[in-house]
Amino acid sequence: MNLFPQPKDIDVRAFAVLCEQSVRVADYPHAQEVVSRVVIYRADTLRESEQQDRRALMSELHHLFRDGPGVMVVRGAYTDTAVIDRHSEVFRQIIADESARVVRADHFAKAGANQRIWNSLQKAAEHSPESFIEYYANPLLGLISEAWLGPYFQATAQVNVVTPGGQAQQPHRDYHLGFQSDEVVSRFPLPLHRLSQNLTLQGAVAHTDMPLETGPTLLLPFSQQYELGYLAWRDQGFIDYFAQHAIQLPLNKGDLLFFNPALFHAAGTNRTTDQYRMANLLQISSAFGKPMETVNRDKMILALYPSLLKRVEQGELDETGMQAVIAMSADGYSFPTNLDTDPPLHGMAPQTGQQLLEQALRERCAVERFVEAVGVMQRKRTA
Repeated sequence: MNLFPQPKDIDVRAFAVLCEQSVRVADYPHAQEVVSRVVIYRADTLRESEQQDRRALMSELHHLFRDGPGVMVVRGAYTDTAVIDRHSEVFRQIIADESARVVRADHFAKAGANQRIWNSLQKAAEHSPESFIEYYANPLLGLISEAWLGPYFQATAQVNVVTPGGQAQQPHRDYHLGFQSDEVVSRFPLPLHRLSQNLTLQGAVAHTDMPLETGPTLLLPFSQQYELGYLAWRDQGFIDYFAQHAIQLPLNKGDLLFFNPALFHAAGTNRTTDQYRMANLLQISSAFGKPMETVNRDKMILALYPSLLKRVEQGELDETGMQAVIAMSADGYSFPTNLDTDPPLHGMAPQTGQQLLEQALRERCAVERFVEAVGVMQRKRTA
């Protein structure tokens, strides 16, 4: 097997075989039912089951995300929906405050089409600590996250409000490899494709009722099992298959939706004229997505740049050597960043430190200009 797959290796027929598997509710003993191959749980049942045998419940959920359909819904996760309403008002106040000064970019939809809050987690905590506490005190969020990621996970959140007439996103996979181009994805060996989906979990809290006409998320059960999916989601054949076979479930205010980040999915079109569909999108990350040491790579490249520039200008460092130094010194990843000030306007991933350093060396950028450019990048990435 080629461990560095290329776009030419994808096969929509093999994808279809996986996506057309069936789901038996008997395989999920804590579930209430299966609807459109999505496993549905009741919040009160999960709470009771957690008290009786938490490990068995988490094992069931992990199996669902990995080997099952990859997507689940929890009905009635917030028994007091006034908690949701109060936090929705916090979000509306933040949106109103930011509307005049923030460009609403989106990874998989037209910029400005919807209302979005990046880093709603931090902003809500700073804006209304009391609302934050009562909202995130829901233990089901941690139960489901730990079932997939284990303990010590790290939460992030982004609010998305799909306005009346708002168009659907294109089908996609999510962070990490889902945010990279096919060219970049092809550089990662296949085991890292598998690993990417184990590093995060996607979730959403429904902040409004979401009947089908409002365009709740389009989902393709079992699509997370296709190993070459990070190379496939842009392919027209896979897009067409998604359009023909994706399902939607209506949600009620206070419901939870969680799915494997490798599941093909897309926000749907809001076909109403007067309903705003609001969801708080949760992206939970594994504790292991951190290096062992704290390294200030900006300081490193600022210290190295004058000598690097001199060697490049004088022909003392060839292309291979230059790339090796860049790879060992500069930050090669776009995230985490501040997506308000460093938005994905020209792709899904902002410029990295490695890209900035390479660009500066190729353009023979003066030291003073490079120092200024690093400062701009630092400010854009700071929350």
